[in-house]
Amino acid sequence: MHLAELLADAMRRHHLSAEALAYATRIRTPRIRAFIEDGTEGPVRPTPEEVTELATALALPLHEVLQVSQERCAVTAAGR
Repeated sequence: MHLAELLADAMRRHHLSAEALAYATRIRTPRIRAFIEDGTEGPVRPTPEEVTELATALALPLHEVLQVSQERCAVTAAGR
């Protein structure tokens, strides 16, 4: 599962918009939208701190979110 899918699913379950998640995490709304659209494969990539904040705010298992975000970063970096 992509980070984008994981975030979008969790946001739907919690009935949160990107703006509400931005308020809860203090991550800017445009960055959250980029994470939802592109996950770790786009030009805007989440930092480990942002991933931790998102997992906490969405009540997701941190190890799962970190694993998904790291796997995608490794695949993207290997393709360069």
